[in-house]
Amino acid sequence: MDTKDKIIKHAVKCFNKQGFAAVSLFELAQQLGMSRGNLTYHFKDKDILLETIAERMWSKIETERSKSRRLPSFENLHNDVQLLYRFQKEYSFIFLDTHVLNHPTIKKQFRIMTERSIEDNKASIAFAIKLGNMEPEPVPGLYNNIAFMTWMMTFFWLSQQIIRGEKTKEDGEKMIWSLLYPHFTPKGVEAFHKFFGKEYAMTLGEQFEFDTIF
Repeated sequence: MDTKDKIIKHAVKCFNKQGFAAVSLFELAQQLGMSRGNLTYHFKDKDILLETIAERMWSKIETERSKSRRLPSFENLHNDVQLLYRFQKEYSFIFLDTHVLNHPTIKKQFRIMTERSIEDNKASIAFAIKLGNMEPEPVPGLYNNIAFMTWMMTFFWLSQQIIRGEKTKEDGEKMIWSLLYPHFTPKGVEAFHKFFGKEYAMTLGEQFEFDTIF
């Protein structure tokens, strides 16, 4: 691992733990056992360091996505959701810090990534309808909303865990499927069970106990 890679690896670890704004280049240099001048030789300022980290993250995401079949199937929706959850954990400071999200370069890239994710979700639903795995849209706008909510539950999963103070081992993918499952045809249910297993479909969430509410 060269010096630049060491700086990036340590910076990501520190930013995730303490927050991007809380860590200075001087502190990073001290922790790495180098002078600030040596560190700034590789990264002139924190903005450049941040942009480099983000560029590497985008590159990793694209590399991983390219390994999957681009057919808009249940499998690829699952793969994309899990991929984003994995990178949220690896680069949590980017996804959780509003100041970082508002950085011009990162904001622009996330906007592109968001639009692409929502369009991919729409393509998965459209493909499922063509295959006969999902019913046609029951009311106008419903499937566009589900495509948007699928992105939202993926992107903001870590944020809601922090707000609610509830960090479960499970991610939000089951909630996503709980939105789609009621719209599956019998053929779609069979395909879903074949990929995830029938037991998975029975554990999408806690049963709603309406009689305990009223």
